[in-house]
Amino acid sequence: DCIHIGSHGLVEARTWAELGARFATGAQRYVMPGFYGRDAAGGVRTFSRGGSDVSGAIAARAAGAKLYENWTDVSGLLMADPRIVDNPRPMAEVTYAEIRELSYMGASVLHDEAMAPVREAGIPIVIRNTNAPDDPGTRIVAQLSPEIIQSTQIAGIAGKTSFAMITIGKNLMNREVGFVYRLLGVLEHNGIPFEHCPSSIDSVSVIVEARWLEGRIEELLDEIRRTLEPDELDYVPAIALIAIVGEEMARTPGIASKIFAALAAAGVNVRLINQGASELNIIVGVAPDDYPAAVRAVDEAFVK
Repeated sequence: DCIHIGSHGLVEARTWAELGARFATGAQRYVMPGFYGRDAAGGVRTFSRGGSDVSGAIAARAAGAKLYENWTDVSGLLMADPRIVDNPRPMAEVTYAEIRELSYMGASVLHDEAMAPVREAGIPIVIRNTNAPDDPGTRIVAQLSPEIIQSTQIAGIAGKTSFAMITIGKNLMNREVGFVYRLLGVLEHNGIPFEHCPSSIDSVSVIVEARWLEGRIEELLDEIRRTLEPDELDYVPAIALIAIVGEEMARTPGIASKIFAALAAAGVNVRLINQGASELNIIVGVAPDDYPAAVRAVDEAFVK
């Protein structure tokens, strides 16, 4: 069967079962929109940029496909931003979890919500180049193959320069029940989502997208002072975050050492270090001016 993801036509369904049943009616060609659909109230909604990636994933899931090929204008995914790193290495294979982290931090070849429908069903994705159809592209899978595990230490590097950081210091903060809860409550009260929240015994930082603080930072800092009565309160209006991502990092000795040795050799001062509970990535915060040099240094440490 052929499923065409285009700009006209509409396949309506509210559940995977209903959508799958429509594809099982015996017809051999279906047309569904690439960038729009209906919401729960029946209104037509336009997807965000790259929405056709999501449409393709939905079609693959509904059809019970064994593979979802996403044809675009590049030959797969690259380990680093080609605008910063010259000739970055292509990724032969990457997991759903790895690409989700990289997409969130700026790798923009595939929409970061396109993994959800196929990931649940275990359908692999292949990113292919329409202009170079013989290129192998990048496979996005649930588990890496043994060959990839043996040949790579990290999946890739991605980052953004659009963050700000608020740091609160208070003596014996660790003994004050609900301190971080109240801090995050201030953000909630002001409708501000946070990205990361690294802490130590007597200090905690919150990283947010800088756009949320435009024109309201003084008001927010005043509320933090009233609510938490900190000994120190520091605001960094611009900080870049770099994510070094890889499924095997948790089981590979020396990854962090290699990252920070490379940054030190490049003269990059590290402002922030954070690692998630999954140990899938290491987040490093640097000054925006140091961001290109930091990405190149880490890439060279793992690739060259």
